[in-house]
Parts: sequence; C-alpha cells; structure tokens
Amino acid sequence: MNDFTQFEAFERCREFVRSIGAHLNRGTFSKDPVLMTALRKTTLSIYSNFGEGFERDGNREFAQFVSIAKGSIGESRAQLIYALDLGYLKPETFSELDELGKTATKCLGGLIRHLNGLSFRGRKFKQRDGLPDEHASSEGFHRMPDA
Repeated sequence: MNDFTQFEAFERCREFVRSIGAHLNRGTFSKDPVLMTALRKTTLSIYSNFGEGFERDGNREFAQFVSIAKGSIGESRAQLIYALDLGYLKPETFSELDELGKTATKCLGGLIRHLNGLSFRGRKFKQRDGLPDEHASSEGFHRMPDA
C-alpha cells in the first residue's frame, strides 16, 4: 500500500469517528463543552496516530502508532459511556457507536498482529536489507483482513 487511507482498518476508524461527529454536531453535546472537546481530541488522535505511524515507513513504528490509535478508540468509547450515563446519548445510539468502536478496535488489533509477524521491517529498511523496491510495497503493506 502506498497510502494509509487504503487500509480497511483505517476505514473502520473513519466510520466510528464520523458517527461520533454526527452526534457532536447536534445539540445534546453542547451542554458539555468539555466532553465535546475531549471527544474531538481523542477521535483526532485516532487519525493522527494511524497516519503518522504509516508515514514513518517502519513496521514496528507503524504497529506502535496503530496501538496508540487503538487506545484512543478505547478512550473514546469510555467517553461515550460517560455521555450515556449523563443522558447525552440514548442507549440505542450508544450501542451503535460502541459497536463501531469495537469493530475498529478488532481491525486495528489484526493489523498490529500482522505487522508484528512480518519479517520485512518496512520501506525505510529496504536498501539496508538489500531488498528491491517491489518487495517493499507488495509484502510490507497490503490490504488487511478485518480481524
């Protein structure tokens, strides 16, 4: 893969974040600007860490940053529980958002396991390891199964 947006795991993260964003843009969350800000920061962290990790061109670094993104999903899910408990979300809305978060987490976990199992260390190591360019793009980064 040549771009972090091509990963299925990243798409699942986007679905989760967009769904949260749709509720943040409605009136109920406006009662708690601290929660709104916290959710915006944690969901931004999901995107940021996935992208930064990929662009570092090393599989270990990528796995570490994906792990941080996975943690941000957990943080977002916890904040959604807080929103549920304070009456900002209906139970059915919370359940939908939480399921999207769980799906994204599973995808990220699968990607981490995959990256940690590769013998190819990443694109930035290809010259040092004596690998041709085509090896870097075909074995190091490819479309991942969902989990």
